[in-house]
Amino acid sequence: MTAPLLIAQTPDVQLHLLPQMANRHGLITGATGTGKTVTLQKLAESFSSIGVPVFMADVKGDLTGVAMAGQSSEKLQARLASIGVADWQPQRNPVVLWDIFAEKGHPVRATVSDLGPLMLARLLNLNEVQSGVLQIIFRIADDQGLLLLDFKDLRAMTQ
Repeated sequence: MTAPLLIAQTPDVQLHLLPQMANRHGLITGATGTGKTVTLQKLAESFSSIGVPVFMADVKGDLTGVAMAGQSSEKLQARLASIGVADWQPQRNPVVLWDIFAEKGHPVRATVSDLGPLMLARLLNLNEVQSGVLQIIFRIADDQGLLLLDFKDLRAMTQ
């Protein structure tokens, strides 16, 4: 049986997660500055340390820091001391960055049709008018039984 994973800690309390009880999906919510990103990073690092692959959507790029070993600082050392952590060692974690456009990262193997007009509009940061046009394009493609595999197919629908 795998040892419990330390997820969070205060001077008085440690929060552990039993790996065998972990769910495959999770949702972390909270206001700005409440530690959502740090919590996700800690969960990913902990699961990675026991060989469990982790997939996280990182639209803003806040989570990629787990790919490099951290660096110690006075502020960090003070925080570690305040919560009673004496054995902290910086380490990097294996990371694969997926890229919807297949330009700078591992290509996402999903078709444009798989993404759908709503997700695609968000990924492309389209305005309301552009999103409406995209929904019309998808409706026409569906009505004609056309599969939109890639951006070339999507572009061809506009011509």
